[in-house]
Amino acid sequence: MRSIERAKQKIRLVVRGSQVPEDSRHADNTLEWLLRLEPHADDALQLAALAHDIDRAIEETKVKRADFDNYDTFKAAHARNGAEILRPILTECGVERLIVDEACRLVEVHEVGGEFRSDLLKDADSISYFDVNLPFYYRREGWNEAKRRSSWGYRRLSPKAKEIVKHIVHEEEAPVRLLREVIQESVNPDPIKIIKA
Repeated sequence: MRSIERAKQKIRLVVRGSQVPEDSRHADNTLEWLLRLEPHADDALQLAALAHDIDRAIEETKVKRADFDNYDTFKAAHARNGAEILRPILTECGVERLIVDEACRLVEVHEVGGEFRSDLLKDADSISYFDVNLPFYYRREGWNEAKRRSSWGYRRLSPKAKEIVKHIVHEEEAPVRLLREVIQESVNPDPIKIIKA
């Protein structure tokens, strides 16, 4: 068990190096949401929750959005790079090989899910985006980009996670309004926007 705790601390240390101010809080918050969704989440899931965005913490190797025309392709590259960064950290901390393999697999698929475990991680990550990241993202990127990113994130939530996100509030009015608009548009989509897409 000490190897798992050592690995968690090492992941937190690496993530703290991110130039994105909310990344450290988002990592811990994703773990918190994972444990709310699945209180008995195993070590691999917990490690993946903490490390899912570790790619953003290492500036030299970070996958950059500007290098991709397609957002989903960017997210897939970000996830693959995160898994590659995580593997030597877990190995160095003495984490058992099966746990290392599963944690890295989960990081690699955390943006798309596809089965129960990766869907849990995807939901925890997505809920945390709305819980922690949204106000920061809005201040940094503005209304249009924050709305685009939030619409993308909301669409990928499970029905249970959508219910949770509906109850998230922030002190700042603009992110609350933005989230309400995203939720409303997902319920009553604009047919003209659907035709254009």
